[in-house]
Amino acid sequence: MSEILEAIMVLCFGMSWPISIMKSYRSRTARGKSVLFIILILIGYVCGITSKIVGNKINYVLVFYIINLIAVSIDLILYIRNRRLDAITTQNPSGV
Repeated sequence: MSEILEAIMVLCFGMSWPISIMKSYRSRTARGKSVLFIILILIGYVCGITSKIVGNKINYVLVFYIINLIAVSIDLILYIRNRRLDAITTQNPSGV
């Protein structure tokens, strides 16, 4: 039962990342995003994965942790891209 509840928790957290990724991709700006928040979430997922491995509790829930880690990593990459786009826009407001 605890594995099912853990899977539901990770799935619930994971459902928000595709939305965040699409918003980051479409908006082309890092405004309103917190890199510290993204990094803390990444650290949390790495710790969750490490806990599963070290505690020898490897099960299907690990897959959800890995999927979420990948999704948050994509969001971080988009944040970096958008920061660069923001810098270009700030230097050249006309977009030329």
